[in-house]
Amino acid sequence: MSAPQKHREIDPETILLHTALFRQVKPSDADQLIPHLHQHFVDKGEVIFREGDDDTRMFILEEGRVKLTRTAGDGRVQLLSIHGPGEVLGEIPVFDPRGGPRTASAIAMRNGTMVVSLSHEALMSWLDSHPTVAVSMLQVLARRMRRNNERISDLVFTDVPGRLAKTLIDLGRRFGEPTERGLMVPHDLTQEELAQLVGTSRETVNKALMDFTNRGWIAREGRSILIYRPGKLILRSQH
Repeated sequence: MSAPQKHREIDPETILLHTALFRQVKPSDADQLIPHLHQHFVDKGEVIFREGDDDTRMFILEEGRVKLTRTAGDGRVQLLSIHGPGEVLGEIPVFDPRGGPRTASAIAMRNGTMVVSLSHEALMSWLDSHPTVAVSMLQVLARRMRRNNERISDLVFTDVPGRLAKTLIDLGRRFGEPTERGLMVPHDLTQEELAQLVGTSRETVNKALMDFTNRGWIAREGRSILIYRPGKLILRSQH
């Protein structure tokens, strides 16, 4: 990870209170965590944490975009998910510090990506004084488990066009930019990465993208997708 490029004051209102895990926290309580947050700047392609690392820090993404990947024994890289501002990365070692090394790598997708890190020790000490917050955190983690279960179910029971439609709707909800022409979704993914996110081959996902394009639902513009008919994608994702 690169050294910080500059110093900026860490504001709990933007760092913690806008993060799902801490959304129920009072500003006065969040202030107690500020001295324990460490700021990091990374550029596109740089690693925030690496698969196999044994550190127990949690990261909060403040600016930029990050992808989580996993590497197979033969060297193939699988894209697991992408994340935007306000999302938490690598939280499992914080809550399960003896569970083993990290199972994925976090890589910056844009220059000037900024994250802040929080250690296991600092968070656990703070939770001792704020036990009710732990309940909110458990609810957030439970929702993540639910989404993971839904993704596994989709891989088994939903066809590729349905999974692609669901993926595009999710990317649009999280990263979409409304324009006069439609919802512009700058996903910053290669064709291979988009296919990995859907859980299929590049050829198969391109065929489905072409079908959606021919139907007038979307248009492809480089590493962005313009969604014209989100309702059609939602219906297709439910088939």
